Amino acid sequence: MGKYILKELPGEMTEGRTVIYPKMKRFSLFDYEMVIQHMCKFSPILNEGIIRSVFGALTTEMLTCMPIGHTIKIDGLGVFSLSLGFDTSKASEKEIAGKQDSIDGYEPKLEYRHVCIKGINFRPDPELLREMNRVATFENDGVEFVPQRKSQFSREERLAKAKEIIDKQGFMTLSDYAAATGLSMSGASKDLRQLVADGDSGIIAWGDHTHKVWVRSKFNQRGE
Repeated sequence: MGKYILKELPGEMTEGRTVIYPKMKRFSLFDYEMVIQHMCKFSPILNEGIIRSVFGALTTEMLTCMPIGHTIKIDGLGVFSLSLGFDTSKASEKEIAGKQDSIDGYEPKLEYRHVCIKGINFRPDPELLREMNRVATFENDGVEFVPQRKSQFSREERLAKAKEIIDKQGFMTLSDYAAATGLSMSGASKDLRQLVADGDSGIIAWGDHTHKVWVRSKFNQRGE
């Protein structure tokens, strides 16, 4: 039997209303080796070599077909497709061009970046969801609901803490900021986006995804 907890959506997503939603409580991660061991028990004709070969062939198929625009559909499982975005870790097209005013009469826009794969989307087969709902039962973990974590510090105090962390170690991670301010990871991420958008904060983001950190900008609009 699965367990769930009730959580509260952030107020900015619900126009100030309290909205509660259930979230699955996760107990463990089934890694590659454990999945193979479990699959070997389903049928006497399955062995580790066969399963590894199938997984390897599927991975190769995804690597070959998806980057050129194909999606992959597996009956009973679902559809895999790519999610694209601009690679913000790369220099802009204008910077690559040596910051020329124009190239062959075309002036690149600074917001244009190299396109890269940001992730893989998965849309489950409806039959898979129906079958899971048929066999699954859930119970509350005993907690009424988990409210959205809010910081006890003001915006100015949170900014000061961020600068203190950066000055001490040269950079700040999302986990550093969340721990210092008492915000959840999602709340800390939203707060940092707002701080970076404020040209006077003196903080900028550097890198992308798991390598993203926050550092001091050389100058802010007040010249500090």
